[in-house]
Amino acid sequence: MHQRSRSWLAAGAAIAVLCAASPPGTQALAREVVAASGYAAGTIVIRTGERRLYYYVDSGHAIRYPVGVGRAGMQWAGTSRIDGKYRYPDWSPPASIRKDYAKLPPVVPGRSPHNPMGVAAMTLAGTEYAIHGTNSPGSIGGFVSHGCIRMYNEDITDLFDRVSNGTEVVVTR
Repeated sequence: MHQRSRSWLAAGAAIAVLCAASPPGTQALAREVVAASGYAAGTIVIRTGERRLYYYVDSGHAIRYPVGVGRAGMQWAGTSRIDGKYRYPDWSPPASIRKDYAKLPPVVPGRSPHNPMGVAAMTLAGTEYAIHGTNSPGSIGGFVSHGCIRMYNEDITDLFDRVSNGTEVVVTR
């Protein structure tokens, strides 16, 4: 076999492994470490215009995750802190969502396929918003929520394990 053929086969095998490990409908390697500065290690920065969340791991690097963010008119910016961490949380739709979806039940149980919180959620102090997983992975990368930050379930699990209550969260547009 020629060297070029072996290289293409090796590259194809690597891509197949990466794609098999990715959630259905997502791009391989959606989560990545990137050069980043301007925030202290341990800070979460959400850039809604980019539809990306950055978790700063040190003074020069962050893990970048794709996210779904608020629709037009439902985006916000500011600083908060994680004030609660929950695995498979029940979801009580707030009044702003019940107004648009009157037939929603008062509570959607955790682990329900109809629960938009996914496998984990981290609530943000002083807001009705959360950073959470999703039951709709195709929504990641879009302007899709009522203000919450949606992540792939695999990504919220990764971030959930890295942060604690009190972690600073900065949301920019």
